[in-house]
Amino acid sequence: MRLPLCLALLTALLANTATAAAPAPVPAPAALAPLLSTIQERLAIADKVALSKWDSGKPVEDRQRERDVIAEAIAEAPYYKLSNETVEQFFSAQIEANKLVQYAHLSDWHAQGKAPNDPRPDLDGLIRPQLDLLQNRLLQQLADFTPYRKDPHCPLWLAKANKTAAQVPLRELALIRATAELCSAHP
Repeated sequence: MRLPLCLALLTALLANTATAAAPAPVPAPAALAPLLSTIQERLAIADKVALSKWDSGKPVEDRQRERDVIAEAIAEAPYYKLSNETVEQFFSAQIEANKLVQYAHLSDWHAQGKAPNDPRPDLDGLIRPQLDLLQNRLLQQLADFTPYRKDPHCPLWLAKANKTAAQVPLRELALIRATAELCSAHP
C-alpha cells in the first residue's frame, strides 16, 4: 500500500518540478498584432475582388498587376529600411494569399451556380486603390516586425496568432499563406 502511494507522490512531485522548470512561453512582440490585422484587412478585400472577377469573367491571375504591386512596394523599401528581397517575398505572399481566397470563392460560386448578392465595388476605381493604401501601412508594420523575424519563437507566435485570428478555415489558410515567410533566418 505504501509503495503505490510513494510512487504516486514521487510522480506528482516530479511532474510539478518539470512544470516549474519549463520556461514560460515568450509572448509575441507588440509589432505582430497590427501587422496581422492589416494582412487580414487586405485579405478581406479578396472577397470583393472575387465578386468583381465573377462578374467580369476576368481570370484571378493578373501577372502585370502583380508585377506592378511588387515593383511599387520595392521602390518604397529603402524608405522603410527593408531589403528588396524581403519586400518582394512579403508582397508575393500577400498576393498569393489573396488569390487563394479568390479561387476558393469562385469555385464555391461555380458549384452553387451563383455568387452572393453583395455590393460590387469597382475593381479599378475602388478596390485596387484600397489595396494600394494598405501597402504603406504593411511596409511600416513589416519594418516594425523585422527585428523579430529571426527569433526562434517566431513560428510559434504566428501559429498561435493565425489560429486565434481566423475563425473561418479559408481565412486561416489564407492567413497562413500570407505569413508563411514572415519568420526568416534572412530578413
